Amino acid sequence: MSSKVVSLEPLLTPSSSPRRRGSRRAHVAAPSRRSAGLDSRLRGNDARWRAAALLALALTLSACDGSKPLIKREPERPGPFPAADRPVARIVSSRWSDEDARDRLREATTVMDRAAIRPGMTVADIGAGEGYYTMRLAARVGEDGRVLAEDVIPAVRDQLAERVSRERLDNVSVRLGEPADPKLPDNSFDRVLMVHMYHEIAQPYEFLWRLRPSVKPDGLVVVVDADRRTQDHGTPPALLRCEFAAVGYGQVSMQAMPSAGGYLATFRPEGRRPDPKTIKPCRMG
Repeated sequence: MSSKVVSLEPLLTPSSSPRRRGSRRAHVAAPSRRSAGLDSRLRGNDARWRAAALLALALTLSACDGSKPLIKREPERPGPFPAADRPVARIVSSRWSDEDARDRLREATTVMDRAAIRPGMTVADIGAGEGYYTMRLAARVGEDGRVLAEDVIPAVRDQLAERVSRERLDNVSVRLGEPADPKLPDNSFDRVLMVHMYHEIAQPYEFLWRLRPSVKPDGLVVVVDADRRTQDHGTPPALLRCEFAAVGYGQVSMQAMPSAGGYLATFRPEGRRPDPKTIKPCRMG
């Protein structure tokens, strides 16, 4: 805004504003002190606004230099993982057999003995169902040990949680897993048990890949299953060995287990976890 005030005299008609003869200059009024002060303040404000705009522009350009993303993105999920070249058994029941009948065959005792499960250990019971192994593992590891019982069916998980609470098992935690991800904490487990459930895993390579970090360096993954086709609720030992090896597990032992309906196999992670894209699926003969 200008502080100079231009007289309106030249814009008036001759009849309304007579002027002296010979005077042709338009009169320009001198700026007052008030208008001069206003002009100074306006110039100061204008300078501050320009400085603020330049600073904002500089900050915007610095944010666009490529050093930092403007949009925070979620970390990419690993994969893709190869599909299993075998049928997957349907989950038909949370109960594999009557608990009393299994105890008469000393099933749980034999499995825990052969897996060398001792007091003070931390054990994961994957596919825990109604809790046959969970209850007996809790007694074996004792008050200084821990058992994490997990199932992928919410209703089964809830029933097991009620049983654990009813039995007052303070060393047992119950949680919900995912079909392709057990979601276990890293470097936490001395033993991971999968009893009569491996053939129900639809994405075995992703599941085993995600399971690996949870096993302690001297820990073991223990699989109990029947020696029959996967669609018949079992896993042939050769196929089991191949799928574990594809994700970087070495077989430690393989023992016949008639009392458990088949065999007991133990595995341990070896070397670095492979890139999912390099995993080669096992082909059934």
